[in-house]
Amino acid sequence: MSNFTTLEVAKKIETILDDKIAQDIRVLDLQGLSNIADFFVIANGNTASHLRALADDLDEKLKADGIKVFHTEGYNSGTWILLDFGGVLVHLFNKEQREFYGLDRIWSDAKLV
Repeated sequence: MSNFTTLEVAKKIETILDDKIAQDIRVLDLQGLSNIADFFVIANGNTASHLRALADDLDEKLKADGIKVFHTEGYNSGTWILLDFGGVLVHLFNKEQREFYGLDRIWSDAKLV
């Protein structure tokens, strides 16, 4: 994952999402709780096009820092986009899907960063 720690990548993601007006951004520290990833970054977008704009901006800005996305899911759905940056998984939801899947609740044992 380039020259950055997973925590540094998670914080970069948080900043990029905040700059793009993502809502209710949460960075969850999963270290010691899961082998899936070190961090989840969860955020809401207002519309399908907003979610895609968030995903595109993350991909573009992180790629410029040498951080590549390994896998993307749900880009065309417009309700939940998953971006896999190795040790950091980004979940971009519309509000309804975020409430339905409840990742914040499921991973409530994780520390907020």
